[in-house]
Amino acid sequence: MKIGVLVSGGGTNLQAIIDQIEAGMIPKAEIAVVISNNEGVYALERAKNHKIPGLCLSPKNFENREAFHRALIDKLKEYDVELVVLAGYLVSISKEMIKTFPRRIINIHPSLIPSFCGVGFYGLKVHEEALKKGVKVTGATVHFVDEGMDTGAIILQKAVEVPEGITAKELQKKVMEEAEWKILPEAIRLITEGKIV
Repeated sequence: MKIGVLVSGGGTNLQAIIDQIEAGMIPKAEIAVVISNNEGVYALERAKNHKIPGLCLSPKNFENREAFHRALIDKLKEYDVELVVLAGYLVSISKEMIKTFPRRIINIHPSLIPSFCGVGFYGLKVHEEALKKGVKVTGATVHFVDEGMDTGAIILQKAVEVPEGITAKELQKKVMEEAEWKILPEAIRLITEGKIV
């Protein structure tokens, strides 16, 4: 199954997927293209290092959002993408794209949905909020993307304990290492093997 991975930053989740595919753990998946909305991010470097086509499509380079969303859909189709993976992609997905790839877009979110999700909850903000509330357990969620914000059906979740005195930055790293990098490749494996309908 050909996968398109959409990224906005360093691409650590992308790396987790690449590593699992190269290790033969996701035998039915192949990353066809990596697309970033930001020029020069390390995620595109990671793609290059593994001979995966990588490119930047930024909303800034289009006259309007509609034109950008159309271009993104066209680019994914050009690479015959069957599954779209949002791996730290900070651009909202259009209704058109959801219609084009019904139940074939997945996202990783750094909390146990329905906690700390929705509009405004991304990146470090999620972990800052979790610490503010004093939760003892947080984690990550892989879910299908629908027209809401972090509201699609949940595929996998993994819990992570929150130690006393941890900073938001440390918690972000802990959630990535113990949850995100494990469940995102696993969700892709289950989908490519037809285990999730």
